Formats: sequence, structure tokens, C-alpha cells
Amino acid sequence: MSDQHSFETLAIHAGNTADPLTGAVVPPIYQVSTYKQDGVGGLRGGYEYSRSANPTRTALEENLAALEGGRRGLAFASGLAAEDCLLRTLLTPGDHVVIPNDAYGGTFRLFAKVVSRWGVEFSVADTSDVSAVRGAITPRTKAIWVETPSNPLLGITDIAAIADVARSAGARLVVDNTFASPYLQQPLALGADVVVHSTTKYMGGHSDVVGGALIVNDPGLAEELAYHQNAMGAVAGPFDAWLVLRGIKTLAVRMDRHSENATKIADLLTRHPKVTQVLYPGLPEHAGHEVAAKQMKAFGGMVSFRVAGGEAAAIQVCNRAELFTLGESLGGVESLVEHPGRMTHASAAGSPLEVPADLVRLSVGIESADDLIADLTQALG
Repeated sequence: MSDQHSFETLAIHAGNTADPLTGAVVPPIYQVSTYKQDGVGGLRGGYEYSRSANPTRTALEENLAALEGGRRGLAFASGLAAEDCLLRTLLTPGDHVVIPNDAYGGTFRLFAKVVSRWGVEFSVADTSDVSAVRGAITPRTKAIWVETPSNPLLGITDIAAIADVARSAGARLVVDNTFASPYLQQPLALGADVVVHSTTKYMGGHSDVVGGALIVNDPGLAEELAYHQNAMGAVAGPFDAWLVLRGIKTLAVRMDRHSENATKIADLLTRHPKVTQVLYPGLPEHAGHEVAAKQMKAFGGMVSFRVAGGEAAAIQVCNRAELFTLGESLGGVESLVEHPGRMTHASAAGSPLEVPADLVRLSVGIESADDLIADLTQALG
């Protein structure tokens, strides 16, 4: 499919060719492990074993590449599986990576507890500060890792500016685009080398699948990643790939509603007497607002805030919420609330990435904004 089509059209049609046998308009779930060969090495369509390739996964990977404006997409069993494959492809013992000071707890754990044992070092920097990133680079730096917006502090990084820094250092720029989704932000067009997604979140959009993805433009890097994807084997299963592909079809309309609702929630929270700080890039007072407005179509559905009364008060807000379901993860059609310090970011406790104890994170869904506002109002007391 031509990349000249609009995002909304690509989301529905890219990779979604009608089944040649039946004409089914939705790609079938090829729940199969192996494929009949027409003689030794005579593969039909290049398929031999579903770890190496599966038609349902191929459809998703083609769709992911089209949405991010990349040449190659790769689908994995989880976001962290995608990250692990990427790091083991890019790095060797002795290499160095710059990571954000507000990265997702699982990403930090991967660097601090897993990759570091392999002899890879990392430094923590405020990636919203270009000079701080530049100062963290060493002669052994092979990658700069960015989340924008970040999880859970909603920090914003100027992707184009950091891409310049990475190029000057001979390093790859990796951007975790999970919070924004490709509908709101396309890092490859801004100079990134690799885009990472937890497709569990906005791409799937319905809290019913776990998955991850990598999207790149460099053909050589794409081949290296595909080799490691097959060699390591943490691939997306066909049903999971199908669920993500189905979710993506409504990504544009969902992200519009997520962003609209989150803006209304952020406005409520800025006026609430029990809220001491609201973290949402759509607010003019947010430190990254101007950069976000430049590189994003809208500001997304994630809102974090700090409450008066410390950790106990934050936990109480989480426990009182009713429409906002208390749970980890994000990006589904239903609204979620969590306490990052005790839940998703517990692995960062005691590190430079430790999050404030009075922080509450919201994944604002697509329900009625009025109902969500009423629920938060009663939860805050």
C-alpha cells in the first residue's frame, strides 16, 4: 500500500490484504507452527516455521512499519522482549548507553539487573536537557535511549535535537513511542534510528493482549534485528498479532478521545486544592509543552499528579476510585489508576529513577469525561 495515504487509512489497510483463497477482508489467524514445503527448500511465500515468520505476524509487521514511516517492523511477545532483542543486537560487552532519568521501571530493571551483568554500562541523564545528554556520552556510547512522553513523569524530549547529538557521537537514537503512539508522534521522521513500542498499550488498546514492536529505516539494522528475533525467539504469536492488528484499526479515533478526555482531567486537577502538581504536556505551564506541541499531534491520554498528604493520600486516591480501575498497564479504552512507586516503578526504588511517593498515574480512557471527572472528584475527597 502507498505510504501517501493518510494515517487513518493506513491503520485500517496496511498489511490487511484480502485473503487470496477466500477473499476474507480480515487477515486470518494462521495458528500454525510449520508449513508444507514443495520439495526441500521449496517454501511457499517464504514460510517454513512460525518462529521465523508467520503470515498473521507479517501483516502486523507491515502495518507497524507503515504507521511509523519505517522500512521494517518487527513484532515481539512483549515490549521488554523487543527491548531485549534490540539491546543484544546493538551492543556488546564494554559498550555504554545513556538512558533517561525517568524511564519506565521495567526498562531500568532490564539495564540495571540484566544487561549490566553482560558487561554493558549505562548512565542516567535528563533527556529533556540536551547538554545533560551530551555530557553523559562516553567514547563507548553506542545508544541513547529516550521516552517521550516518559513514564510516569510525562517528561518531554526534543527528538530532533537528541538525534543530532546521537549522530555526532556515532550512536543510535532509540525512542520509546508507547505513550504517544504513531498517530501522535513519528520519531523516525524526526531523526530517530529505532522506535520501540509496547503494543500492549495504545496499539492494542483493549487490555487483552501483550506485545512489543521495533520499527527501523536502516535495511542493515533491520536484517540484524530480524536475525536476532529469530535466533532468540520471543516473537508475537499469531492470535496476539491479530489482536494488535485489530486494535490498530481504531487507533486514530481512540487517541483523539484519549487526548480530549485527558485535557479535561488535567484541567480539573490543576484547580483541585488537594493536588500539588499536575504533569501533562498539554498544559502551557509544563516544562516540555512547547517541544511537545512541535513534535506531537496532540498530547495523549496519560496524566500524572501529586497530592497533598504524601504517599498515604496518594494510595487512598487510588483505592477510592471506582470508574478508574486500580491496575497496572495503560492505553486501554477503560481508565486506569495506579501508584507508580508501589506498582509499575517499584523496581526503581532507591535509584536515581525513583518516583515521588505522592505520585498518582492515570491512563485516561474513552468513557464520558464528565463521569471520569466525577469519579476523580470523589476519589480526591
